[in-house]
Order: sequence, then C-alpha cells, then structure tokens
Amino acid sequence: MTMNNVGRPTRPEGDAQASGFTSLTGGKGLVQDEPLIFELGGWTKTGVDLPEASQDASDLAGLTRAELPLPGLSEPEAMRHFVRLSQKNHAIDLALYPLGSCTMKHNPRLNEKAARLPGFADLHPLAPVATTQGALALMDRLAHWLKTLTGMPAVALSPKAGAHGELCGLLCIKAAHEAAGQAHRRTVLVPTSAHGTNPATAAFVGYNVTEIAQTPDGRVDLADLEAKLGPGVAAIMVTNPNTCGLFERDILEISRLTHAAGAYFYCDGANFNAIVGRVRPGDLGVDAMHINLHKTFSTPHGGGGPGAGPVVLSEALAPFAPAPWVVSGADGLRLVEEPTAEAASAFGRMCAFHGQMGMFVRAYAYMRSHGSDGLRQVAEDAVLNANYIKASLADVMTPAFPDGPCMHEALFDDRWLDGTGVTTLDFAKAMIDEGFHPMTMYFPLVVHGAMLIEPTETESKRELDRFCEALRALANAARGNDKDRFKAAPHLAPMRRLDETLAARKPTLAWKPQAHAAE
Repeated sequence: MTMNNVGRPTRPEGDAQASGFTSLTGGKGLVQDEPLIFELGGWTKTGVDLPEASQDASDLAGLTRAELPLPGLSEPEAMRHFVRLSQKNHAIDLALYPLGSCTMKHNPRLNEKAARLPGFADLHPLAPVATTQGALALMDRLAHWLKTLTGMPAVALSPKAGAHGELCGLLCIKAAHEAAGQAHRRTVLVPTSAHGTNPATAAFVGYNVTEIAQTPDGRVDLADLEAKLGPGVAAIMVTNPNTCGLFERDILEISRLTHAAGAYFYCDGANFNAIVGRVRPGDLGVDAMHINLHKTFSTPHGGGGPGAGPVVLSEALAPFAPAPWVVSGADGLRLVEEPTAEAASAFGRMCAFHGQMGMFVRAYAYMRSHGSDGLRQVAEDAVLNANYIKASLADVMTPAFPDGPCMHEALFDDRWLDGTGVTTLDFAKAMIDEGFHPMTMYFPLVVHGAMLIEPTETESKRELDRFCEALRALANAARGNDKDRFKAAPHLAPMRRLDETLAARKPTLAWKPQAHAAE
C-alpha cells in the first residue's frame, strides 16, 4: 500500500474495488445493503404488544380504519433499517458540504441542547401568555440581535423560510404602496443572477417581473437598472452578496436610484453569512431583507422540517409588518396579534401562530455563544475559505470571475473541460465516488457549466485541502482522457447514475404493493 502526499493510504493496483469485485450480499464492507421497508417482509408481526380492545367499533357508524398495508418490524429491525439508510446519505457531519448559496454549515450540538430545554421544546402555541414569558423574552432578544446586526428598526419573526420571507417583504411593500395611493406600481425588477425564488415570489404576489442585465464582471448593470426604473416599479430584489459570490460594489447607487424612482429595495439575505458583523444592510439603503436562520445562524437546513426566515424592515415599511410581534408592558411581555391601534397598518398574518420556536432558540444560542466579535469572525472566515478554494484550484479549473476576491463562494465555469468530453454533470457525479457531495451545478444560469462552491466558515484548512486535493485529482483525470471514470460515475454509490430526465418527468413516488406471504 502506498501513501499520498497528505499521508493517507491510496488504493493499490488490483484491490477489490479496482478489480470490479462485488460482494455476494450487496453490502460494501461496513455499509449494509438495505431495501425499502416494504420489501423487508414481516407483514403479520409487530414490534409492539398491545392488549385486545375492550370495546368494539359498533358506535362509530362504520367510520373504522381499514387494515393498513404496513410491514411489521421488531425494534432492533426498525432501528437498523433507519441507521442503514442514514449511511447512504451525505451529511455535514460526514464531510464538507460544498453547495453554493446554500451555506451548509455545522449545526452546533449546544443549539440542540438549548432547543430541547423544558419550556421551549414542549411549548404549545395556545399556552397562556403568563406561562410563556421566558419564550417571549427569547423571541424579543432574538429580534433585538437581528435588528442590531442589520441596522433595521423592525423585524417579523413568523415567516417560515427564505421564500416565505420574500413573500412577507413584498406584501409589506405592496401594502405601503397602496397606503400611499401608489397601487399602480405593478413591476418588480430582478437581476438575471437572482435566486429563482425572487421572480417566483414577485409573480405570486401579482407583480410583473422584469430582468435587470448583468455586467461582464458579474454585477448589476446600473445603466440597465436606471433605464427600467420608472413610476410603475414597485421594488427591486437584489441579492447581496450576489449568487455569483460577489459583493455588489454599487449597492449605494442602486439604493439611491431605486428610492429616487419611488420604489423599495428588497435584499435577498440568503448570503448574509458572508457579511454578518461586517456590514449592516440598513446602512446600504435596504428596505426589507429576509434572513435564513439556517444559513447564517446555524439552525438545521432543509429536509422539509421547521424553518425560519425572519424579515427585517426599514422605518418606511415597519408599520406594515405582519402580526404577531412581541411588546413589553406593565404586566410583562405579550404578543400583538389583533388589528388594534398597535397594528392598524399590518397587512395581516403569515401563519397561524408565532413562528418556529425551536429555530429561534437555536439561532439565539448561536448568537450568544459567538458574541458580536465571533459573528464578525464567521463572515471573515467564510470569505477567507472561499477565496482559498478559488486560489487553490485556479490553475486546474477556470474561475468564472477571476479578477479580484470573491465573497462566500467560489464560482467556476466549464471552460477548463473543453476538449475533454467531460461535462459539469459528469464531474459532479465523479465527486460522489471520492466521498464528497457535488457542488451546485449549472447555477447561476449566467455562467456556462457553473460549479458553485461554498465552504462556509465551518471548514478547517485541513478539510479544505482534502477537498481541493480530490477536485484537483479529478481535474487531472478529466484532462488525462479518463472518460470512463466520469461517464459512468458514480461507480461506488449505493445507486448508479439515473436517467435524470426520466426521473424528473416520471418519478416513482409511491411503492406499489405486491403479494405478501403470511409469516
């Protein structure tokens, strides 16, 4: 066995994987083969012993539940099934997660411990206010930190995610224009490199969407913006730092032109992690900005679970913020929920209750554990790590915007693959064989064959070097005409490459029952 240049063993010629050896069971070493739970059998057994019902269902007028076609597993079988499935997933606890503009950062266990404290984990949204003073105090302190970090006077905590926050901000803007007799403003301007949710949200609210062009160096084209601003424009939606991983250096002029035209400036705050503690969006003229707590403040990311996308608002938009919000009075803290004098201009509600308490606790724990200086270092380290990756790979891959530093993410195009017969998708699939989740591919659309990498501040230099070494080795293999490595990749994953077009158009979303032998 040989060692590579960072001291790890390399695969010798003729070993099991290299020779095409496959196991007899479908397992790979310690990684077990695992079918769907429906395919495990055990249709007549259960892992739980329940007493016979003391009464029948004759008084339910036939509204009884039919026998459910669910397999039965013992407790060890159930536990092993889900552990085995978990071993087939990539996770931030396993390795660097390089998805660009997704900020897949470490979720500290301290946050999880705090979120499970009694009074937070078991809090009911209809609990009397007198019994929830601690939770309301935490919401109030979280709101204070968010307003302080952004330089904005108001915040709506209830939106559940980034796109939900965009909806909140645009509804505030719509309400403000209507209150000022400016309901005729029906257009929202969106740069070509914006997150896809931006134009989608604007259209959902009922606005017409007009694109703003991009300059060759990846930023908003001021001349095109100025030409398209007018009396019919309600707002612009600009991501800053933008999706190309660049800071909009003309942000103050963008703000000035927008406000001079009577429109509002919505900033997509998805990339706030790159500037938190360094730049306050309120100082840049921003009127509304959502903050993805999972991106900047380390709450769990995605998966369809509970999320949070608070929206900070300027003084002009603060009166239109949706209920509820926390206020302090003689009897302690309470929630403003009704359209009283305190909320006369509020456009309504974003959801039935108050937001996601577990996410609020996690984000606040992260803020308190870092402090203001620590949050500033988060931004500095995230930008440093992205620039380290850009510089480390610039000689084997082609940076989309080579001049000057990037912000939170390094963006490469596919020019370096010209003549190799390897595509961005092929390269990404081969990364799976090396134990890494692929970076964001083909986005932003303004960059051909885009490969967008965001390391966040989470990663050490050692981990960055390990990641860059893998990409460098793959890049050299692509240039060395090793097409088989790429065209059929992944070779070592539990599933081989799918027909992605067919999978997108005709996905198999349900298991079809088969005949089951009684046990």
